[in-house]
Amino acid sequence: MSTLSGVEQPAPAGSASVHHFGYLRLTVCEPGSLVRYAGAGDAIAVLVPGDGAVHLVQDGRGTRVESGQLALIDLRRPFRADIDREAPSRLLLFRLPAHALHVPDTALRTVTARALPPTDGVAALLAPLLHNLDESASRTPPAVGERLGGIVTELVAALVHELTEDKDEEADRRAGRHQLVLTIREYIDRHLDDPELSAERIAAAHLISVRYLYRLFEDEGVSVGRLILRRRVEECARELVRRARVSQSIAVVAARWGFRNAAHFSRSFKAVYGQSPQEWRRRVRTHTTEQPPVS
Repeated sequence: MSTLSGVEQPAPAGSASVHHFGYLRLTVCEPGSLVRYAGAGDAIAVLVPGDGAVHLVQDGRGTRVESGQLALIDLRRPFRADIDREAPSRLLLFRLPAHALHVPDTALRTVTARALPPTDGVAALLAPLLHNLDESASRTPPAVGERLGGIVTELVAALVHELTEDKDEEADRRAGRHQLVLTIREYIDRHLDDPELSAERIAAAHLISVRYLYRLFEDEGVSVGRLILRRRVEECARELVRRARVSQSIAVVAARWGFRNAAHFSRSFKAVYGQSPQEWRRRVRTHTTEQPPVS
């Protein structure tokens, strides 16, 4: 396998040719050639294999780029590209200034060393244009070439945006779901004393369906109903600690936090703390400084 890496080494004479389209530079590597880049400065490359394949590694990812596919390389950082000698072919490298893309480096790091099939989206527009530039390089007037170089740059920038847009949207969706869960938890805490608090009421208050509410809490490790029950029990336990010396009935405390009957409260309390409310109260009366565990 021939190798492209981040170390400067001239290619063998006659094995590669270079064409310029404004600031876009096309290097055509013929079969068997070895081209290495280093100190490429502020540069990005679009790699386009011919009939063979290239194994590309950068930014912790490795991929096999087949004929007809595209891949992006950030020439400012280490990379490795091994050319498959079993199916020798021409290799096209389109190099352009990174600053001309006007995209964040963090975005570029997520799209390098990925095999991009030109089947749809921006890649479907970019691939045939790059092949046409290769075929017409020697007869393209400089003024036309400069304009074409600008078009390629715009398409590469659009490609990066397209590849990162879904990730950005998914990250926004996750952040939105997380914030909604926090808002719902706060709502539950504010309405724990309401015996009518339910999944249906919570969903209606937040303009979502009950089904979506359940889906939101799938990753929380607790259902909405169990969360309400647990939070009520925790608040009852705290109040029993605060009022350990006050002769207030447990039933009154339970009713204050939304329990409809003492029997249900007693079962729920024991499920959370492993003892009945009466046992809890007796214990905290003996150890008034002890605080209830928070589950």
